[in-house]
Amino acid sequence: MIIIKNDNEIEYMRRAGRLVGETLAMLEELIKPGITTAELDKIAEEFIKKHNAKPSFKGYHGFPASICASVNNEVVHGIPANRVLQEGDIISIDCGVILDGFQGDAARTIPVGKISKEAENLIQVTETSFFKGIEKALVGNRLTDISASIQTYVESFNYSVVRDFVGHGIGRNMHEDPEVPNFGRPGRGPKLVHGMVLAIEPMVNIGKYDVRVESNGWTVVTEDGSLSAHYENTVAILKNGPEILTLI
Repeated sequence: MIIIKNDNEIEYMRRAGRLVGETLAMLEELIKPGITTAELDKIAEEFIKKHNAKPSFKGYHGFPASICASVNNEVVHGIPANRVLQEGDIISIDCGVILDGFQGDAARTIPVGKISKEAENLIQVTETSFFKGIEKALVGNRLTDISASIQTYVESFNYSVVRDFVGHGIGRNMHEDPEVPNFGRPGRGPKLVHGMVLAIEPMVNIGKYDVRVESNGWTVVTEDGSLSAHYENTVAILKNGPEILTLI
């Protein structure tokens, strides 16, 4: 069942979304060679709690950290640890918060120092594909109009859209209906209406779209070892057009 939010609930989600955006912006400033993913996780958790919120991810189905930190060929759900970031790495930080009972969720892929042109292009295409998607996030359109727009843009660069993991509705719960795939034919799925709130999150691989989950039960990696990038925002579908709640 898709839960439609009223204007008051969307205002609460704006506040949660803003905190997510602020957390990611703060982490982006800290990401450089020599820092560990565990250090980033600790800083994020302290920042979120300082703002009277809770990290959504910590303890969610047993996840042990406050952010997901996925490096290079890790797609999503990387567990922060004592891994030291190296010059040339790329890292995807996924962050969620609960503030006053409502969720915000967003992700960014960030360069570590100077990165390859190939990695730069991947990050840019992944981010732009999100914005291509929300061009279709209009009242009256169908859900897969978003999906198809993302896929078409990504594949025009001969990159691959991950199939096994998708976006989702969001509200009082982190994951709500509907699922929001980043691929598919347009004109399918539920009609978009005022008050839907979606976490739209392209996950893009330089190589093939096949992925696998590592033995820790969480970290998703590309099957062929190719680089992967992730870009996500929480988006409210409104009568006057989509509003990105996690940009600052």
